[in-house]
Amino acid sequence: MPCYNFCRRWGVVQSVARGTLDPEVPGSKPGAPATLKPQGSSASTLSASHPRADLLSRALNFVGVMAVKRRAFLQMVVFGASAPSWARREQSGGGKPMADRSIVVDTSKSPHAKLRPVPIRAVKLRDRFWQPRLVALQEITLPTQYDLLEQTGRLDNFRRVAGKVGGDFQGLYFNDSDVYKWVEAAAWSLAVQFNERVAQLMERVIDDIASAQDADGYLNTYFSLEHKGQRWTNLRDMHELYCAGHLFQAAVAHHRVTGDNRLLKVATRFADHIAQIFGWGKKEQPDGHPEVEMALVELFRETGERRYLELAQFFIDVRGHKRIGGSPYHQDHKPFRELDEVTGHAVRALYLNAGAADLYAETGDGGLMAALQRMWRNLTEKRMYVTGGCGARHEGEAFGRDYELPNERAYAETCAAIANILWQWRMFLLTGEARFADVMELALFNGALSGIGLDGKSYFYVNPLADRGQHRRQPFFECACCPPNIARLLAMLPSFLYALSDDGVFVNLYADSEADLTVNGVPVRLRQRTDYPFDGEVTLQMELSQPTTFALSMRIPSWCERATVTVNGMERREGKGGEFVTVTRKWQSGETVRLSLPMSPEFVVCHPFVEANGGRVALRRGPLVYCLEQVDNPDADVWFIVAKTDADLATTPSQIGNLPIVALQGAGIAVEASAWEGKLYQPLRQLTVKTVRFVAIPYFAWANRGAGPMTVWLPA
Repeated sequence: MPCYNFCRRWGVVQSVARGTLDPEVPGSKPGAPATLKPQGSSASTLSASHPRADLLSRALNFVGVMAVKRRAFLQMVVFGASAPSWARREQSGGGKPMADRSIVVDTSKSPHAKLRPVPIRAVKLRDRFWQPRLVALQEITLPTQYDLLEQTGRLDNFRRVAGKVGGDFQGLYFNDSDVYKWVEAAAWSLAVQFNERVAQLMERVIDDIASAQDADGYLNTYFSLEHKGQRWTNLRDMHELYCAGHLFQAAVAHHRVTGDNRLLKVATRFADHIAQIFGWGKKEQPDGHPEVEMALVELFRETGERRYLELAQFFIDVRGHKRIGGSPYHQDHKPFRELDEVTGHAVRALYLNAGAADLYAETGDGGLMAALQRMWRNLTEKRMYVTGGCGARHEGEAFGRDYELPNERAYAETCAAIANILWQWRMFLLTGEARFADVMELALFNGALSGIGLDGKSYFYVNPLADRGQHRRQPFFECACCPPNIARLLAMLPSFLYALSDDGVFVNLYADSEADLTVNGVPVRLRQRTDYPFDGEVTLQMELSQPTTFALSMRIPSWCERATVTVNGMERREGKGGEFVTVTRKWQSGETVRLSLPMSPEFVVCHPFVEANGGRVALRRGPLVYCLEQVDNPDADVWFIVAKTDADLATTPSQIGNLPIVALQGAGIAVEASAWEGKLYQPLRQLTVKTVRFVAIPYFAWANRGAGPMTVWLPA
């Protein structure tokens, strides 16, 4: 997202570990003072484990107030008298507010979108792959990220503007965006499952955000005090509109989940301020870091205020006229409708495309869709990693030229994979075409999921496809765009599984789950049973209040050559990869559909123009890309293993931490690493090789068991 290498030049790539900032992290400013505050230095919080909470709980029990649920009471203790009404309703049995509005991208009224997403609350994950991650999101990821937002001064920046604390601005000029992404993640997670602690922290942060807004609606803590005269003077570099966009998305999420419009009011006041400043005949410049475009469209969908949609269109139409320098790096070299390749900073390019897709959904502008289709082909055919990761170059966090996809030097920022998912999801909603869901799945299970450790609190900014053991997960970054971004993606996840059309239900992703849908006005509960992504057998069971006719469309992933579908164990049909299989009938409660997706491990090769992978193969099974990690292969350096592609690959159950996985085993030959000690060249005849059995694990799980070499692509 904001350029990591630029941040390094500022001397601020400092990892937060063990409660202190380490000034010795490579790229950090030597002797830089630690900016962390001791744990608990912020306003005090009374948690459920606090002695006072326990005392009060026992006192209530003593006096016989047994009707008050313990969780509800602790909510009252935590929030105090100022507990928001939505939280009190949630805990007092008053229902889940806005239950049907927890929609991430709301195309329900978009005239040019084929599909409508399903609310997060409508889907309950029961599987052993995603559900534990959503639990960890609330119990580990969001609380630890909040602590780091406190400790690094990101929250104090808002309090400083409000006059609550003193001191100087802390961190980078776009640090507000990290806070907004965290709020959005917290809000969507509360739609998955209400959590007192997360709700408490979210409301506290919203208080701080609201208190920092200027009288004219402007809100950016870097510019609100000593830099006030520099507002809107450097749109190319300073990310004011980028930060605003993340505020708008956080506000929409909060409003849809809670029904509380407090943050939405803050967002609309800021959006109104922006509308006064920007537009044709006003300030005619785009933002250097796209994001505000899709945020404004969603704000329009939430409020009905058409000026927000018009402002989003302005920011897309004004781009490409060289008003912020004309560089392809900023996607400013040509108008959007003339673009035919993804260029420049990877996150910016993909966020821009997501915003244009949102605009198309509302306007039907064929020029936008034509450009999006051209760029999609350029990305997927020439510039995307096998993991769904994006961005070949460290310099500028950018796309490279066609087929430039290095492995060890791959940048593949976590945020870029997330941006890819957000774009693909929108393209899928517009068209209903499986190819977009295929790429979304690829990036989700591989390029994005690798960005967070299995512990739920360690992260990758960069996701290489080969490593000599130097690249390690970090608890945070000073340029911390990726951690809260992966948090909000995980919180959004339930909304990606299903979608609705005018005539039925689309099953996009597979996970053991239950979905409560309304089809043709009839409540339908769809139970999905599967061990995906490690097993390709999926069973769907219908529960209907009355028989009803609709189309059930199931995606056959592109990695699956041919799938079979059976209805009630009798009716059988086939489908091929990259398509949807649709069964239309009058469904009865209790009917079942079984989808069989053969999931055999296989070797994958890439286009011969990709110089980094000439003569190499990668391993794939189902939606998962695999890698070799040294800890699993003690008999040979994984960089020295040559795969025998004529030998069968085998699957074996395994486990990494608490996560059950399916590992792959294969045959290869290897030269002893010691044979090269002290040598750069030697005669081929002097080399001795040995036969080895190698073990491969899913790429997303690497670097969770200590340092050591890793590689995705093997010589063959």
